[in-house]
Amino acid sequence: MILTIDIGNTNIVMGCFLKDQLLFLERFSTEQDSTALEYATIIREMLDLHEIKPFQIKGGIISSVVPSVTNTLKEAAEKFTGARMLVVGPGIKTGIKLAVDDPAQQGSDLIVGAVAGVHSYPVPQIIIDMGTATTVSVINKDKAYIGKMILPGVAVSLNALSGKAAQLPYISLEKPKRLIGSNTVDSMKSGILYGNAGAMDGLIDRINEELGEECTVVATGGLAGVITPLCRHEIILDDDLLLKGLLILYYKNCPA
Repeated sequence: MILTIDIGNTNIVMGCFLKDQLLFLERFSTEQDSTALEYATIIREMLDLHEIKPFQIKGGIISSVVPSVTNTLKEAAEKFTGARMLVVGPGIKTGIKLAVDDPAQQGSDLIVGAVAGVHSYPVPQIIIDMGTATTVSVINKDKAYIGKMILPGVAVSLNALSGKAAQLPYISLEKPKRLIGSNTVDSMKSGILYGNAGAMDGLIDRINEELGEECTVVATGGLAGVITPLCRHEIILDDDLLLKGLLILYYKNCPA
């Protein structure tokens, strides 16, 4: 079994594969002050929950956008399972050409998503990852990663709105009954949800226009399932995209 871990600014996503089969996917909060022992306890609980023994883990791989957590979680996973954990970064074979100004500045999560996207879906391709930030990555017809757009994440935008406007409450992200809200809560829900959906539709249109061809659009991330059903474009929802990309990278760098 291979353990795959994606460390984001808000959440850590962990999954375990048996060959190509994802046995589980779990999310827990990213805590920069947590110790290796605390993270090891979480890993133990996740594996116990799914009746997986530590010795069954033969290897693992981590992608991270939170450097302060990377080594701590790597140490925790290695100590608990006894397996070597790779970290996505310089020196890792990806098979993806980075046609950008500074390849070293690209987030490891974006590269992992691109690897999975190219492996699973037709190109050219747009990959939308809705986490703390919303990123919109573009892969051209030659399977080269050519760049991205970065927007404030849905939850970040909502928290900023509620936190800065004294009369606007904190709300849950549920689809309102109508587009035009007749009360404050529904108006906020409509603005955040349909506003983000409209932003995605607009960016997809502009990317297609700049490339001169239609792209396959894939979405992942914690809030993708809330926003993409409201978009007018056809968007493939793939919650497992990053974990599948990590598995591909593991086998590229640790062939059996």
